[in-house]
Amino acid sequence: MLTMTHLSKVYRTEMVETYALREFNIDVKEGEFVAVTGPSGSGKTTFLTIAGLLETFSGGTYHLDGIEVSQLDDNARSKIRNEKIGFIFQAFNLIPDLNVFDNVDVPLRYRGMKSDERRRRIMESLERVGLAARAKHYPAELSGGQQQRVAIARALAGSPRLLLADEPTGNLDTQMARGVLELLEDIHRGGATIVMVTHDPELAARAQRNVHIIDGQVVDIAEEPRFRAHAALAAVAQHA
Repeated sequence: MLTMTHLSKVYRTEMVETYALREFNIDVKEGEFVAVTGPSGSGKTTFLTIAGLLETFSGGTYHLDGIEVSQLDDNARSKIRNEKIGFIFQAFNLIPDLNVFDNVDVPLRYRGMKSDERRRRIMESLERVGLAARAKHYPAELSGGQQQRVAIARALAGSPRLLLADEPTGNLDTQMARGVLELLEDIHRGGATIVMVTHDPELAARAQRNVHIIDGQVVDIAEEPRFRAHAALAAVAQHA
């Protein structure tokens, strides 16, 4: 489903090269629920934006659903992103001037769907997240947990092959967070492939598999202290 091999992402200025990802390797199988953890600044969000075709990479390979991403132009990337990938963001990213129905409708309009098909998908996805009765409400009239459910419905309406979640419970209290996690687990049981970036150990523990990122690389958590020592020695040697 999603395979990155020796992938790197370098941000360059006139004076400095900064590696956000270096020799990054990951393989997510169809139907998996994977939690991605690691400290702030470790490269988690960079990985997720590259996985979602929102950002390009500097080296290595990325195959998404059997397609080598680096060979795609902007139009092809946009088409795949719109048709195969769903996004759930920490900040919900709802449009405040649109009601719930119209927020879920936005990405479907970009796909050129007929109105009857869009309406069916919208109401089915809102029903699935328990918000069909709130279709005409605006984001400001909803709780944080309800807004995140709208964001999930918006992602589900497109029937994505891959669901990418960036700290989906980061702005929610404990009870709301558990409700969102239970919804994601239900979506996974329905066959979706989910990759979720999280700082929450409870969320990570309930995923099928955990991937830990340190300094832009996937590491075995058991090896983390040794990895940090190795990285520190390498940095000293580089500047010696």
